[in-house]
Amino acid sequence: MGSVAVVATEGMLHFELSVACEVFGSAPAGVDVPWYDVEVCGSAAVQVGRFRLEPDHGLDRLPHADTVLVPAWADVDETPPGDLVDAVRAAHEAGARVASLCTGAFVLAAAGLLDGRRATTHWAHTDVLAARHPRVQVDPDVLYVDNGSVLTSAGKAAAMDLCLHLVRLDHGSAVANAVARRLVVPPHRAGGQAQFVAAPVPARDDHPLAALLPWVVERLDQPLTVDDLARRAGMSSRHLGRHFRAATGTTPLQWLLAQRIRRAQELLETTDSGVEAIAEATGMGTATTLRRHFNHTLGVPPDTYRRTFRSRPA
Repeated sequence: MGSVAVVATEGMLHFELSVACEVFGSAPAGVDVPWYDVEVCGSAAVQVGRFRLEPDHGLDRLPHADTVLVPAWADVDETPPGDLVDAVRAAHEAGARVASLCTGAFVLAAAGLLDGRRATTHWAHTDVLAARHPRVQVDPDVLYVDNGSVLTSAGKAAAMDLCLHLVRLDHGSAVANAVARRLVVPPHRAGGQAQFVAAPVPARDDHPLAALLPWVVERLDQPLTVDDLARRAGMSSRHLGRHFRAATGTTPLQWLLAQRIRRAQELLETTDSGVEAIAEATGMGTATTLRRHFNHTLGVPPDTYRRTFRSRPA
């Protein structure tokens, strides 16, 4: 996880490159963990959007990095440079974790890293990616896809989601949340959340869910149901479901489960409470239920998660 190489070549966009540098560039205040060594790599001085950028190293540095980030490719109709494609492929073959931000997926696809894998990119370009690279399983409806050593994200804000996801994988949710607080962004949006949401949950006091969501988060230890949420919001369960789908891209129960899992992660990282106690504190009821949902969502049981992240102080 130590070294992060951010690619910078002609034809890339500055927003996603800046996001990568902001997230991995410095540890948030109060976080005492070994942080990332970020290097910007390119073949020469480049024009990135409206900015002129001098890379720290050449593309030959990519195979020596632990993580390689490929920002958005401005013109998806243009073939990525051969030296960039070769360097990204070489980095993956050398064992690097390779992630694309937005249309950077076209570079990963050109390198063959997405063949036979599920992947995503900005919703406006998923059809092009699928047509040009038929061996890629393009999913247009998610924020990001984690295949382990190869990850892809949708556009703009989803690039931030993927970067925070990588921090969470490396250091746990407490550290990722600290990074999110420093950047004043939401700490976690699951990769499976819909890319295009008609009305993202706004900060307006008059939004139907504005008061409900904080109320739910404060009561995760209680066995809440959709009827409970609908009653609190003063609407029918069907009407509540429509609001949730429009605002979050998911159902009330799926959203509630995600909050319970996230709270369980925090308690596993920051307390010595047993799994049974954490199950009660998160409304899961029993340790068996918590283990089943936790393992299904994160791929590891709670005890393994705790051993991994309690050894990395936050």
